[in-house]
Amino acid sequence: MPAQTPEQMHFDIATARIAVTTPDHDTLMADLEARLRSEQGFALATLNLDHLVKLGRDAKFRDAYQRQDIVVADGNPIVWLSRIARRPVALIPGSDLIAPLTELAARTGTPVALFGSRPEVLERAAMQLQARVPGLVVTARIAPPMGFDPTGPAAERLLADLSESGARLCLLALGAPKQEQFAAFGRSRVPQIGFVSIGAGLDFIAGQQKRAPKLVRALALEWLWRLISDPRRLAARYWLCFMILPGQIRAALRLRHTKG
Repeated sequence: MPAQTPEQMHFDIATARIAVTTPDHDTLMADLEARLRSEQGFALATLNLDHLVKLGRDAKFRDAYQRQDIVVADGNPIVWLSRIARRPVALIPGSDLIAPLTELAARTGTPVALFGSRPEVLERAAMQLQARVPGLVVTARIAPPMGFDPTGPAAERLLADLSESGARLCLLALGAPKQEQFAAFGRSRVPQIGFVSIGAGLDFIAGQQKRAPKLVRALALEWLWRLISDPRRLAARYWLCFMILPGQIRAALRLRHTKG
């Protein structure tokens, strides 16, 4: 992970400090273009409240996060906390990165791999992306098996497949914490590949899941849309997110008055 600067928005969790390394979309895209053109690999994570909950409970997840080269704010609560701390960062959801990333890949001649989800979803997503982005080359579509260990022997084999495919950018749709752990693992094994964790992004592209309308997202209510769509799966997750908010607000207020 790159050295953290004193004024970055960060979260102290257990023994780890997790910083939002990139404050806005333009800075991010300039950094990624330079990395892709030089075939310098990276691992990019998108931080949200659910991740903060998991980071507080999972030492392996914290370790994987600390080995990410780039961390952006994926979720309005992270943005709001950064404003409270007077270290503002822009909202950069993983799903919203797919379009500019694939356009950048086409422009720089960077082959792309899709990793995660299911074979039929990956195939549909690849077709949709190549139809939308002229010149985009998708060289690999890899759906790992059920129970996939993101740092085990199967991961080693799949990383070898990624490398042999010629891919230099890998969009990861495994969900947290597996995608961040695989990105950190891959970063050390195939340093020429950039890994970007995008969660359900490929499911949206393939039409497997429906994303909240733009107006709902603009009103910062995408979480409510998702909760209504899948309450059984998400109710407990969002409750835990709400439970940590008061502590995170207090921490942001303390950060406002400190340096470093």
